[in-house]
Amino acid sequence: MSDNKNQPPAPAAQHPHQPEESHANSSENNEPERKRPGKKPLVILVIVAVIMLLIIFWFWFSNRNIETTDDAFTEGNAVTIAPKAAGYVVNLLVRDNQRVKKGDLLVEIDPRDNVAQRDQAQAQLGLAQAQLHQAQAQLALSRVQYPAQRDQALADQAKAQANLLNAQADYRRQRAVDPRATSQRNIDSATVQLRSAEAQLLSVKAQVEVASQVQLQLRAQETNVEARQQQVEQAQAQLNTAELNLSYTQVRAPYDGFVTKRNVHIGSLVQAGTALFSLVSPEIWITANFKESQLERMNPGDKVDISVDAWPSLKLEGHVDSIQMGTGSRFSTFPAENATGNYVKIVQRVPVKIVIDKGLDANHPLPLGLSVEPKVTVE
Repeated sequence: MSDNKNQPPAPAAQHPHQPEESHANSSENNEPERKRPGKKPLVILVIVAVIMLLIIFWFWFSNRNIETTDDAFTEGNAVTIAPKAAGYVVNLLVRDNQRVKKGDLLVEIDPRDNVAQRDQAQAQLGLAQAQLHQAQAQLALSRVQYPAQRDQALADQAKAQANLLNAQADYRRQRAVDPRATSQRNIDSATVQLRSAEAQLLSVKAQVEVASQVQLQLRAQETNVEARQQQVEQAQAQLNTAELNLSYTQVRAPYDGFVTKRNVHIGSLVQAGTALFSLVSPEIWITANFKESQLERMNPGDKVDISVDAWPSLKLEGHVDSIQMGTGSRFSTFPAENATGNYVKIVQRVPVKIVIDKGLDANHPLPLGLSVEPKVTVE
């Protein structure tokens, strides 16, 4: 008993997994501690944010004075070429999209009818000119003839007066002598001669009265010459009209440009006013439809940079020429009626004309209706 009491107590029984847990705890104590995140990512984030703000500020600063729109198109002068004379087309000298110069012959219409009218007018003019020359010659002759006739009438009057004096003297002699010294026949003859001389003098006086109207007679001839001159002018006007109608058979280009939409062929019967083709001028400009809110600082003369959708590499420079005095909807075929109960406000667009100053080849202008994007630098 005493031996058992004196024996030391037996060590407690160990758990089967206790050695493993002790080994794990010792391993965790041996690993280094994890580092906390530093300030470097935050600095990078701040730098990126600052760069983005700088880019946004630079974009706003560089574009604060620029107004742009994609509702813009090329425009130019395009007229419809039509003849003023009717007939068959006998000569066609242009092709589609061909460039022509001012005055070039484009189409020729059968001119035979107009040539006949021209020849007839020329003949009428020649006849009128011949009649004028005849009247002028008659006037020149009258200026000599009428004074001579007046002088001849005065001479005949003097002769008639002398004959009358002789007849009166013979008559008095026959009456004064003794009836036995003369015969009744002589007395009757003297009486007849006296009366004949008196009648002759009266007739000559009448002729003198007529012949003395030299100025009136010359004026009548001058009036005839003036009438013939008017006939010549009338015939000349008819000839000019005939030649003008003949010129209408030749359709010429009114200005430099390009032939488009040709719808005529040799042998076609055309009437006056029939559209043959269109002629597009090489002078091109831009019509840009800006919003009304973009016009506050826009003025004529502002610089414009233009890019063309069809040729992205083509860069044009121009300036604002004018701003239309009215929105596009105001001048449309059917303007909007806003005096209604239900009204929705819509931002209006105003056409702005932009003239191209630089970058456009005159020999190869832009077609009409191309989409462009102008950038207007406003002040």
